[in-house]
Amino acid sequence: MPHALRIAGRCALALSLVILFISCRPSSEVASDKVVRVNLGTEPPSLDWSVATDHVSFNVIANLMVGLTEFDRDLKPGPVIARSWDVLEGGKRIVFHLRDDVLWSDGKKVRAQDFEYSWKRLLHPKTASEYAYILFDIVNAEAFHRGKIDDHRLLGVTAKDDRTLEVRLRHPASYFLSITTFEVTYPQRQDIIERYGAKWTEPENIVTNGPFLLASWKHEDEIQLRANPRFFLGRPAIERVDMYMINEKTTALALYEQGRLDFLDNHSIPIFEKPRLVKHEGFRSVPQLRGYYYGFVTDRKPFDDARVRKAFALAIDRTVFPKILHGGEEPATSWIPPGMLAHNVEIGVRYNPAEARRLLREAGYPDGKGFPQVTLGYNTDEDHKIVAEAIQGMWKQNLGVLVRLENQEWKVYLSKLQSDPPHIFRLGWGADFPDPDNFMRLFTSLSGNNNTRWKNRRFDELVDLAAREWNTQKRVQLYNEAQKILCETDLPIIPLFTTAESTLLRPRFAGLEYNSMSRLVLRDVRLKNSQ
Repeated sequence: MPHALRIAGRCALALSLVILFISCRPSSEVASDKVVRVNLGTEPPSLDWSVATDHVSFNVIANLMVGLTEFDRDLKPGPVIARSWDVLEGGKRIVFHLRDDVLWSDGKKVRAQDFEYSWKRLLHPKTASEYAYILFDIVNAEAFHRGKIDDHRLLGVTAKDDRTLEVRLRHPASYFLSITTFEVTYPQRQDIIERYGAKWTEPENIVTNGPFLLASWKHEDEIQLRANPRFFLGRPAIERVDMYMINEKTTALALYEQGRLDFLDNHSIPIFEKPRLVKHEGFRSVPQLRGYYYGFVTDRKPFDDARVRKAFALAIDRTVFPKILHGGEEPATSWIPPGMLAHNVEIGVRYNPAEARRLLREAGYPDGKGFPQVTLGYNTDEDHKIVAEAIQGMWKQNLGVLVRLENQEWKVYLSKLQSDPPHIFRLGWGADFPDPDNFMRLFTSLSGNNNTRWKNRRFDELVDLAAREWNTQKRVQLYNEAQKILCETDLPIIPLFTTAESTLLRPRFAGLEYNSMSRLVLRDVRLKNSQ
């Protein structure tokens, strides 16, 4: 049998098995028009919001939990559990006043102590959270996380009573309120975590406060959410959310078109189908505060040499990406994305093969001769494969270097980045809050999300100075200098492009509004003919 037919046969078999699997599930007492079926694409690595780091996990958590604040349509933090707050002492002290009617799913009230516990757990060294650094503006937070002090009472977050949370900062930070919208700052129940340990996020144990409850979690298969009758903003119109983990985009799209899935996002829509799907009523494309980059492991040869890193960056023609991806991508040479303070298109290195070859020759590898075997790693996905193969070809043509490609399933890939990363790795970064600090602090020396192992004292200093600066023009100047270090001088990363989110929602539904923060929030989803 020809190779193409064997592949087609296997794909057809896989699709038929998935369809059979979905259609043969036990019938539910919930009417089908009260159920929304979405595709996560893969297994969430963790539903512990002190440990989670990825969009899949946060898309689930965002439907189970709410925090002090959330973004409005203008991406300004507005009240949720916090009914109001006072900014005192020139911004160095913030006092949050909590609502009295927010309940956990077991009926207990959400208290200020639940936030204090959660934030201190995030910062505790034993938690090993990659996002601990996001709270380092708090008094003694960094010292506590690094083990320099071990008394959590010295941290600048305190529940003054059940309804009052006081936060003391090392310095004023104009973006701190925005941080409180981010899932890692959501409250947690100390009694639940201490009782169940690592299994506290399993459906039979977890206690949440958001619009949906975690009804079931069949690992590597499906998550099912149920409407929370105790949700203080009102029970959702949708009674159930079925979240599947179908990593084949063609399969996911086929299920959508057969009426077996109701929502797809970028991670479920095949590239080659986007031009056709643009015409569908339920198709949307929304520009994102999200960048796509390649990172170098800078403490390992040959990429411990900045000339080699710069040569690899100069050898990439970014204009090809919108042509091969068809998803609203915009080429990027700098790191802070469009739509955010301090975005600067003038920063970064541009395509220059001759200069790339000169630098590589200067570093001791004329025309790629003697260059060691290196690996480019990416998580399994059609888009990432296309980008990797395009760049592999550019490096071969422009530098004379053949880079080995390696792909892994998402959860495995994230683990490998921490333990034994490839020489070059693919990652993206979407805004946790819409301020350049969120993008720039990612590559500081103490960031748990800095997989490059690059450290630059001046870069760290500039990011800290910009965080403390309230004058917008001065902040921009500081970020410009920091971005030049990141994207022109040291180049621990190669920014490639910014992205848009392509989504398909079955037209009979309304209420799912993607913004540039790209969170799948389902609490307002309803049938169009319902009130």
